[in-house]
Amino acid sequence: MNWQSVNSSNMDSVAYDADSSTLYVRFNSGATYSYSGVPQSEYNGLMSASSHGTYLNAHIKGSYPYQKL
Repeated sequence: MNWQSVNSSNMDSVAYDADSSTLYVRFNSGATYSYSGVPQSEYNGLMSASSHGTYLNAHIKGSYPYQKL
């Protein structure tokens, strides 16, 4: 699993584990969250979005179970 830096005012980096369909998000605050059951298409959408934070809020948060790591 490789972390990829993102250009975002709120997010630092993102990683995706395709085997478990788990999205990992590290925020600028240092907090890291995992979102389970996220399809590859959602990860692709997040990474190609013009605003990663807006995409995360609109498509990931509230749609998939998460936990703070």
